[in-house]
Amino acid sequence: MIETTYESTLRELRTDEGVLRYHEAGQGPPLLMLHGSGPGVTGWRNYRGNLAFFAEHFRCLVLEFPGFGVSDPTDEHPMVAAPSAVLRFLRGLGLDQVDVIGNSMGGIVAANLAIARPDLFRRIVTIGGVGRNIFSPSPGEGIKLLMDFTEDPTREKLIRWLHSMVFNPAVVTEEMIEERWQQATDPKTLESARRMYSREAMAAAAAASDQAPYWSMLHKITAPTLITWGRDDRVSPVDMALLPMRTIPRAEVHVLPDCGHWAMIEQKEAWESTVLAFLTRPDGGTAG
Repeated sequence: MIETTYESTLRELRTDEGVLRYHEAGQGPPLLMLHGSGPGVTGWRNYRGNLAFFAEHFRCLVLEFPGFGVSDPTDEHPMVAAPSAVLRFLRGLGLDQVDVIGNSMGGIVAANLAIARPDLFRRIVTIGGVGRNIFSPSPGEGIKLLMDFTEDPTREKLIRWLHSMVFNPAVVTEEMIEERWQQATDPKTLESARRMYSREAMAAAAAASDQAPYWSMLHKITAPTLITWGRDDRVSPVDMALLPMRTIPRAEVHVLPDCGHWAMIEQKEAWESTVLAFLTRPDGGTAG
């Protein structure tokens, strides 16, 4: 088994817009892993439990987005800064095309890049988040709790938000709460989070009309795409998957029961086996 400790996998890439930090493990075809957003999130925390599994088959690259307290900070909205960070990262490593896994925000970043750069990704895997609410209220429960924490960061509000991320509350351990609390309350990280999830920022984003929303352009994604979702997701409800399922030409969907927003954590083995089968499928495309 490949060693995948924090220290043994941590790397740095110096770019013209600051240092990008990432975790690297394994050999083989490159697999980019993009994390989600929220208090105390990092790429390592999203994917540390999956890294050893995928490192047996791929050169895994877990990028830390600017604005989340690991890579150098950014003055931009983190969602705006993320796509250019991915392109700088891949360019710095000399990679023209990769497979990509994106969790929530990371999936949206991957979708936007795939729309703009159709040849960038060989295959795409998303975990929740991509699409738009159809039958469920927007924003979802988890997003409202995220806004509550961002505007008034207390330990109790962090715990309530963490519990909204999972189906099984036992997943939220004291260790998880503590490490998330330390990261989420760092002043620069909190300032960056407020650019995304304060009520003022959310209202401004909803009112913006200078360009078409990304979900209206999902039909431009040409790469085979696997959409994975927790059936019991309270952050981005599963009805959001209907739009990308119907509009991404080569999309397929896998919904995991007894599972919240973190499918790669809460249904680890089932999610990993599904994703590996998709990424290693000989025909390189969707079933059928």
